[in-house]
Amino acid sequence: MFKNNLYKGLVLALICAAYTACKLPEVAQRAENKNTPVSFNGPQDTVSSASIQWRNFFTDPNLINLIDTALKHNQELNITLQDIEIAKNEIKAKKGDLLPNVTYGVVAGLDKVGRYTSSGAGDASTEITPGKPVPEVLPDYHFGLQANWEADIWHKLRNAKKAAINQYLATVEGKNFVITNLIAEVANSYYELLASDNQLETVRKNIELQSNALELMKIQKQATRVNELAVRKFEAEVLSSKSLEFDIQQDIIENENKINFLLGRFPQPIIRDKSSFTDLVPATVHTGLPAQLLANRPDIKQAEYELAAAKLDVKVAKAQFYPSLGISAAIGYQAFNPSYLLRTPESLIYSLAGDLAGPLINRNAIKAEYSSANAKQLQAVFDYEKAILNGYIEVANQMSKISNLQKSYDLKSKQVTALTQSIDISNDLFKAARADYFEVLMTQRDALQSKLELIETKKQQLNAVVDIYQALGGGWK
Repeated sequence: MFKNNLYKGLVLALICAAYTACKLPEVAQRAENKNTPVSFNGPQDTVSSASIQWRNFFTDPNLINLIDTALKHNQELNITLQDIEIAKNEIKAKKGDLLPNVTYGVVAGLDKVGRYTSSGAGDASTEITPGKPVPEVLPDYHFGLQANWEADIWHKLRNAKKAAINQYLATVEGKNFVITNLIAEVANSYYELLASDNQLETVRKNIELQSNALELMKIQKQATRVNELAVRKFEAEVLSSKSLEFDIQQDIIENENKINFLLGRFPQPIIRDKSSFTDLVPATVHTGLPAQLLANRPDIKQAEYELAAAKLDVKVAKAQFYPSLGISAAIGYQAFNPSYLLRTPESLIYSLAGDLAGPLINRNAIKAEYSSANAKQLQAVFDYEKAILNGYIEVANQMSKISNLQKSYDLKSKQVTALTQSIDISNDLFKAARADYFEVLMTQRDALQSKLELIETKKQQLNAVVDIYQALGGGWK
């Protein structure tokens, strides 16, 4: 009779488990799109500059030393390294969930029950020793082991561990992404600093040229060839250039401190070669195939691992609808007198139990968790697709920028040459009374502006090469 009731109970439990497991809420599903264009709007190139180590990509030894220091002391990078340690510990925690939870305990206490209860009435007539009943206050001594274990029949715990592993791999790629960005930021700031140095030198040379022109105007005024207005105009131009000189000096200080911040150190001079900036030739970059971005760009790989973790989280949330099988066991010794505590088998106690439990009626919290996990999985799909799209567009933009900047630089070089020659021509014409002071003034102003723009274009060229190296996923290997 007892066995029949037990079987009926087990059958009923299995029916309830099957019902609750099969009737799951409807959720949206979407597979990620990994398709990329065949090429970057041009001929196919299977070689990617992303495979070049940054030490070989950059040739300036001063820049290499700065990047080396940044990779050792940058605070943001060190924070990211701690994220990796946190993710490692999460894997250990999920692995621990798969194992039985074993605890030990030692208990010593007193127990008194009411006399007019079933326990108290029974104890009052029980004799511990002949002629001595159980005392009202009874000592209790106990020590032993206890174990609890959840059988992972639905792979809920295994999937949670796999999700933790993918999150760890995502943090590793996040660290690589920080490295890529850090190298690019240091390099771009370094080239901005060199550009400011050359602009400062150009302005100072122009101040000397304008000062000479001002002295010429003063002489010409004494000779009544020009009036006071010409002198004041040239004087104002000199003052404007001197003001610009201090603006550039401030830019230099800020760029130096920006680099120092990236290097994790307090302000100090940045060692650099100021003389060869205009002679720098931007490195040749090979873009490779768009599909290579999936393996080279850390942000895309990070999004891919996060997507894999999100998919596993959905499986974990889905397993919450299924019944869980728990097994518990205990073994130890218990007695009311320490002298009896180790008597075997009289004081030996043990237990073994299994339980099968699952949600039946109120499952709204589990449904909400499952729906949220699925929504996060959809978000991860869109993040992954966005990372691929963003990577492709960044490379395409930088390719176009490099091409257009080279054309612009060639034209500006010719412009600087023409305007530099026009300064001497305007001075000669002015001395021969064939040009007025305003033409001399505007020629000098245009020449200065063109030289500053040429330096700015050179900086943009170097930055564009750094940016496309970063966009291809270079720097972290």
